[in-house]
Amino acid sequence: MKKITIAIMIIAIFLAGCSRQSTTEQAEKEYKIGIMLSDAGLGDESFNDSAFQGLEQARDELGVLFDYKEAADGNYEEKITELVKEKYDLIIGLGFSVKDALESVAKQYPEQQFLLIDEQSELENIISLTFKEQEGSFLVGMVAAMASKTGKIGFVGGVDTPLIHHFEMGYIDGAKHYNPEIEIVTEYVGSFDDAEAGSAIAADFIKNDVDFLYHAAGFSGFGMIKKAEEAGVFAAGVDSDQFFIAEKTVVTSMLKNVNTAVFQIAQTLQEEGSISEKSYLFGLSEEGVGLAPIRNITLTAEQQAAIEKAQEEIVSGKITVTSEKENSQ
Repeated sequence: MKKITIAIMIIAIFLAGCSRQSTTEQAEKEYKIGIMLSDAGLGDESFNDSAFQGLEQARDELGVLFDYKEAADGNYEEKITELVKEKYDLIIGLGFSVKDALESVAKQYPEQQFLLIDEQSELENIISLTFKEQEGSFLVGMVAAMASKTGKIGFVGGVDTPLIHHFEMGYIDGAKHYNPEIEIVTEYVGSFDDAEAGSAIAADFIKNDVDFLYHAAGFSGFGMIKKAEEAGVFAAGVDSDQFFIAEKTVVTSMLKNVNTAVFQIAQTLQEEGSISEKSYLFGLSEEGVGLAPIRNITLTAEQQAAIEKAQEEIVSGKITVTSEKENSQ
């Protein structure tokens, strides 16, 4: 009996030692993340830069290594394949424009784990991470309706897709929630990297008495903001706080906290060694979207209270924000 007891104790000690060794090895491993940026690339003052900031935070606070790829020629598949061959623990595809290429590569490398941001995939080795952009845009719409003197506000979209409809429809809902009589005009650039086209659309809007502009158009939206600055009308940025693009023009921005989401994914990777969840959805309640500080206008106490109340009611489910256009593809 004593021999059996001693044997059990030896096995238990051995297993405990193995467990400690495994945990230590996981903690000591340097995890590597590769990211395929979307078409506008680094320096867009928006979506790409925000994701990059999240990876920088993961590097500085967690010791996670990372690198990025850009595809000016649109050949995402080639660049994603390069990331696979460079042996990253997780490869991120940023934006819906990357989806087809990411899925193509994922099928060729089923053992590689991928993360697709801003779109959903059914492939087993692709994790999907999306946002409730309509919720944050609802709050921007309320601010726009509060700030407008002409009763006309505008929205500039990049590419006309269901994702960008989230921003547009939320903006419309929020504006009409505060002022049912507000007039909203919308137009799509057809691109996320054409600042001149964004500027031209903004100029047309402004000629027709639009005095507040909001965009979901990447670098095309940069052109919109600069035209608003030139004309002396207000604008709202998107994805990150774009106040510093035009400090007398940008009233607020719809924060799409891609940096927060990317950092959380990196943290999970480091702690668990892989990502077990198949999908993530970030809205107001998860602090995935929100409003940047309001500048250049002063809200009344009643207006500030209205925004806070709307946010609470969205989180509680009392307000359901429209995210899709009727008959949209």
